[in-house]
Amino acid sequence: MPGFLLNVGSTVICAHGGQAKPTVPNPRVRVMGMPVTTQGPPYAIAGCANPPPPANVGPCIIGNWVVAALRVRVMGMSVLIQDSQAICVPTGTPLTVLLTQTRVRGM
Repeated sequence: MPGFLLNVGSTVICAHGGQAKPTVPNPRVRVMGMPVTTQGPPYAIAGCANPPPPANVGPCIIGNWVVAALRVRVMGMSVLIQDSQAICVPTGTPLTVLLTQTRVRGM
């Protein structure tokens, strides 16, 4: 499905409210002045409220993207779009894209 491309200014959170940010944005392509993000590098998560052991498995640490754009690539890697899907480690919960730029769409 088509969706807006994610860049470093996009708002992405884990299921427990932690803020997710790209570890390695792609500096070659910019959208609205900010580098886009690709599927390869994970997102780092800070501020996850999931309780530590023994109550639960602990807070989300990283988010690995499993679904990205099918037709748009940057330096050989698929770009992340609004409906891309990721799984957090160690909880197995998804990342949610709340806000993204609204000028460039990808598929």
